[in-house]
Amino acid sequence: MSTPPAGTTKKRMFSRNDYLSPLPIPTGEKPSDVLNTIWRKNEVFLDIGNYSIGSAVMVLWPMVMLFLGLAFAFRNIAPDLSVFTLVGGGIIIGVPTLFLIQGLFREVPLPVRFNRQRREVCVPREGGEFWIVPWESVTAAATQQSSVSQAGKATMGLLIVGFENPDPQAKEDNKHFSFGFNCGGGTTAMALWECMRSYMEIGPEAAPEAAALNSGANLRYYIDYMNDKAKKRGWFLTLLWEGVFGVFIFNAPLATYLQRKKLYPPPDLPYPDIIEWSKPLPPEQWAKRSPELEEAIAKREAELAVQPKDSA
Repeated sequence: MSTPPAGTTKKRMFSRNDYLSPLPIPTGEKPSDVLNTIWRKNEVFLDIGNYSIGSAVMVLWPMVMLFLGLAFAFRNIAPDLSVFTLVGGGIIIGVPTLFLIQGLFREVPLPVRFNRQRREVCVPREGGEFWIVPWESVTAAATQQSSVSQAGKATMGLLIVGFENPDPQAKEDNKHFSFGFNCGGGTTAMALWECMRSYMEIGPEAAPEAAALNSGANLRYYIDYMNDKAKKRGWFLTLLWEGVFGVFIFNAPLATYLQRKKLYPPPDLPYPDIIEWSKPLPPEQWAKRSPELEEAIAKREAELAVQPKDSA
């Protein structure tokens, strides 16, 4: 499956695609784990997961508050409309809520593991199968789609990371695998991709910590989080955004609790071969960048170095 070279951007009237890999060259963005995808990080490997019960809660809860608010507002003006709003809202929210509850009882999908010392990626598949994919063959693209309606312009986007089955005899339906992150596309998707790319190409210190999962499912985490935000922007803005909007509009405490309840500790790869594959290697045995990637990175870094001067 061929893709345009990394660094290529294709723009249309209502869409934009930024191709980030292969080869995985710098994007110029600072790594930012906006969706808490980093489940485990050490000197050898980085585990990236694509499971987010918390995001589902933060999407559904505003709808709950909206229908409850409308029903409350109409209770004296139009009682029948108030009841209709409650029933209709319950039906609209009920189906995705059932899927959310079902997700709470299902096993968490295994993460994809990026081994920087071997410069390979382990991709778990169904039935206990897994692929070992060369890092430099991984594809990545940031996509954005826009739509215009009477309500205005709405933009949605993804980071899509893809892998090719290294088995040349694989069946057609088992040759490709990809997962998407609903992070908005554009620079946000690039920043999320940089978490993986920077870890592999620079080192563990260049990628964010897996702090979002280290505290478990407790109220203390949320209190510490509020204190940290207050130090940066003051208690007024912190209470307004994190307190009022975060608690009442998005129900961040419930989202945080469920996310950490399911992912503390995060699932590990149970395969004996991968346990051995994940052990550290002597530095002299570490895999090296290909000459093609070295050349591509040098060229991209030179381009990024002159961009601020050009824009000034």
